[in-house]
Amino acid sequence: MSFGIEAASYYVPSLYLEIKDLAEKRRIEPAKLEKGLGLHKMGFPDVHEDAATFAAEALLRLIKDYNVNPKEISRIYLGTESAIDAAKPTASYALQMVEKVLEDEFGERCFRNCDVVDLTFACIGAVDALHNSLDFVRVNPEKKAIVIASDYAKYELASSGEYTQGGGAVSLLISSKPNLLEIENEWGVATESVFDFFKPRRHFKKEDLTNAPDNFPDKIEIFTDEPVFDGQYSNQCYQDRIREAYANYKEVSEKEKPYENWKYLVFHLPYAFHGKRVFTEIYSLEKGLNYSTPDEQKAVAKSEDYLKFINEKIEKTQRASSEIGNMYTASIFMALLSALQVSFNENEELAGQEVGFFGYGSGSKSKVFAGKISENWKDVVAKWDLFENLKNRLAIDFDTYEKLHRKQLQHSVKSDYSGFGLQSVELENPVLMGARYYGYKE
Repeated sequence: MSFGIEAASYYVPSLYLEIKDLAEKRRIEPAKLEKGLGLHKMGFPDVHEDAATFAAEALLRLIKDYNVNPKEISRIYLGTESAIDAAKPTASYALQMVEKVLEDEFGERCFRNCDVVDLTFACIGAVDALHNSLDFVRVNPEKKAIVIASDYAKYELASSGEYTQGGGAVSLLISSKPNLLEIENEWGVATESVFDFFKPRRHFKKEDLTNAPDNFPDKIEIFTDEPVFDGQYSNQCYQDRIREAYANYKEVSEKEKPYENWKYLVFHLPYAFHGKRVFTEIYSLEKGLNYSTPDEQKAVAKSEDYLKFINEKIEKTQRASSEIGNMYTASIFMALLSALQVSFNENEELAGQEVGFFGYGSGSKSKVFAGKISENWKDVVAKWDLFENLKNRLAIDFDTYEKLHRKQLQHSVKSDYSGFGLQSVELENPVLMGARYYGYKE
């Protein structure tokens, strides 16, 4: 019996900013971002959107597009680092939103007996959710699970991470009918506790805050969406962890040079060209070159053999990222969707071919695993229209972008939006303070 991904769906924010507009305002040469990093557009959430609405959209599309009976789903595990609450899981908000929409067809609380939880480990949280859910269906082959990766990558204005922002969600149906991708039970893992990128509670003194209420403590802890990060160090940690995880994968799978047999290499993509940049070390080692210095790796990256390798095995996975930006937990799965959508559009036949995955989460951990594309993969991909849908988003100007980033707008930019949206946040009732209420617009 085989296990893996039966179906997949996605959601990206309804707005986007052209990277060249950001570059010009920040006095960055646009070519540095477009040609150097592969960035073209930044997906950006509207006022009514957040990680919960992203997750709900991807979940509802999965159910509707593939005629999934929600009562047959035993668990919904959400990977995110953009949680909207420190206790109540973001997955529970998404579940509730979707239940309301499905009420007429499936009755009240159709997910009543579904296990729901968030998993957090920076950008690898959804890979952890996938790993966990695959173990679950292998033990319970008659049951199904849904994995959702949902995030909003937000950085401080004018920071070195600003141009990599993005967001969205991908949902995966996990079962013993892997119509899209059969995933083998061999995982390479590497972990080391580091501070390359993290979101700590930040400390402030009460007297330093304007109009702080009298009942506030003298030392106040504040959590923000924007991370503390060291870009160069994080890149090195990413490279170190995937090298270690890949070596572990080789030990576990007893395969000599597994990457050579993979049709596509799918990476977590903080920016579109990141995967092809960090793989040079593993490529050199596998070729017996032992090139480890930055200059030596740059030479490998520019070599004719490596450029041919990139064009064949990585380039198609990058295309969606160029149009969306960093999706944190969802980026690795969107890279898979990107490659499969391009192959579908070009009428390629992929059935039986293997795909290798390189997951990474800051803090830090990597997981390397592989899957085999199923015979029915085209039936699944036919529902996506990924690149057509990306064309239908609304472009915003730079002034609107900054106001959205600062949360200065009271109403949605896209007032005629359809789908899920945040309607209100409780600000008065002391036992419901901060409760978030969502709705659905046809």
